[in-house]
Amino acid sequence: MPSPFQRLLQATASLDTPFAVIDAPALWANADDLVRRAGGVKIRVASKSVRVRRVIDETLQRPGFAGIMSYSLAESNWLADQGHDDILLAYPTTSRQGLHDLVADERRRAAITVMVDSTESLDHIDSLLGGPGHPPIRVCIDVDSSLKIGPVHLGVRRSPVHTARQAKKLAAAIEQRRGFDLVGLMFYDAQIAGLPDSSRAVRLVKKRSAAELLHRRAKVVAAVSEHARLEIVNAGGTGSLEVTGKDPAITELTAGSGLFSPVLFDGYDAFTSRPAAYFVLSVVRKPAKDIATLFAGGYIASGPTNKNRQPLPVWPTGLTPIGTEGAGEVQSPLKGKAARDLSIGDRVVLRYAKAGEMCERFDRIAIVEADGSTEIVPTYRGERKNFG
Repeated sequence: MPSPFQRLLQATASLDTPFAVIDAPALWANADDLVRRAGGVKIRVASKSVRVRRVIDETLQRPGFAGIMSYSLAESNWLADQGHDDILLAYPTTSRQGLHDLVADERRRAAITVMVDSTESLDHIDSLLGGPGHPPIRVCIDVDSSLKIGPVHLGVRRSPVHTARQAKKLAAAIEQRRGFDLVGLMFYDAQIAGLPDSSRAVRLVKKRSAAELLHRRAKVVAAVSEHARLEIVNAGGTGSLEVTGKDPAITELTAGSGLFSPVLFDGYDAFTSRPAAYFVLSVVRKPAKDIATLFAGGYIASGPTNKNRQPLPVWPTGLTPIGTEGAGEVQSPLKGKAARDLSIGDRVVLRYAKAGEMCERFDRIAIVEADGSTEIVPTYRGERKNFG
């Protein structure tokens, strides 16, 4: 049994499947590598990619990390209540309760920065809070960081704010409004950070996009700075730290997936994937000599419904999903020569395609140290927190 699977499976032998497990040495080696790649720029931890408070807290205790990028306002308020004082909400919110909870507490308002991308966002927040007379809310403008070549849009569909002129117009509008304090800009370059280097064409697109963003970010920061004192200029992701971190216009980077290193982060030129998070399922059937059926496993990652969103069996080696069934709600049949040596009750180790969603499947996760010692800690779900 190749390392680290012998250690991980021996340490978790008493746990019923399905369960999730973190290889602690790999996790912290990944954290150190993220810091190395960031080149001295601080890294904000993307909580959506982790969803385990213990891991978030311990990561933030390490040199090179500071602050959390959250994914919902309810989560942001909860993290502030746990003592975190630097939380950037990465997405606009329409949560009435979350906004009322935010403005009701001065400590939360000081800790949390809310994302906006239009005056409509501001109008909606005002409407949920009963008008513009609410206490000031720290806000950050999400700037679309996609590469546009004529009619071609390369990147994710996020903010309507793309140019320096558009950012300046929104910044000026925020400056004139009561109840909002513009403190930041965010640039997420998904077409660089989230795209493996799978071909020469991809590498060329990423290189061109990085050069375009370097120029455009500087113009946006300068334009918005005429209307706001910027504390935060956030950019990048796990796959683009060494590129984006060289931009003098930014104040910080963001990473989260790189801690767990899921399947979609295999295949980058700048770093070698070091898997740290897995889940384990048991064989419950042998419908044929070369087929082993696992209980559960239909843990499909979000995004386009391609094969690369399915879990990947990694131990024993040589197992693949059956194309006509894939990862199933209740059972997941795998085929291959390795299946011949599997018996009912044997365990199979799999990797999740993305990072954050895995922990929405499990109430707890086993953290296994180098010496095999193990601690079971709750995920967000295990803490009975549903943040959408």
